[in-house]
Amino acid sequence: MASPTLITPTSTPKSLPPTSCKPKYSTIAAATSTTLSTTAAQPRRREFLSIASSVLCLNPLLPALAASDEEYVKETEEVINKVRNTITMDKNDPNVAEAVAELRETSNSWVAKYRREKALLGRVSFRDMYSALNAVSGHYISFGPTAPIPAKRKARILEEVDTAEKALQRGR
Repeated sequence: MASPTLITPTSTPKSLPPTSCKPKYSTIAAATSTTLSTTAAQPRRREFLSIASSVLCLNPLLPALAASDEEYVKETEEVINKVRNTITMDKNDPNVAEAVAELRETSNSWVAKYRREKALLGRVSFRDMYSALNAVSGHYISFGPTAPIPAKRKARILEEVDTAEKALQRGR
């Protein structure tokens, strides 16, 4: 059983005054001047929080900027080339596992960067590239990085990659 001192608080907590998004420069300046003279330039927690809250209210966080179309095309072409090179490697090649790890890292970053872009979701190039990357990644997750991709799956992936590349060239 727990002791009563652990359950019962020893002092009553004091509530902080409500803060608003309007900066209180006069209050802050007065409090800071008294603080500087008494505590040798060490601001108090409450003053710091009021300054920080006023700064956050003045500078709201901006959403991340969307990637440019040229950047999307360039990065997608790089991923297409990596997919082609990786899945057409010979199964006896000693660099297969390393190439697969690099492809998975590249594809994960590509997907993370572009899947939230509303302008790209309807594009044929995005849809086919996403599907191809999903198939490649799913195969290597299930069967390991050295397992060869079956002929039917490889043909479908290469077809999707080709379609994505053609759509990119057309601006889709």
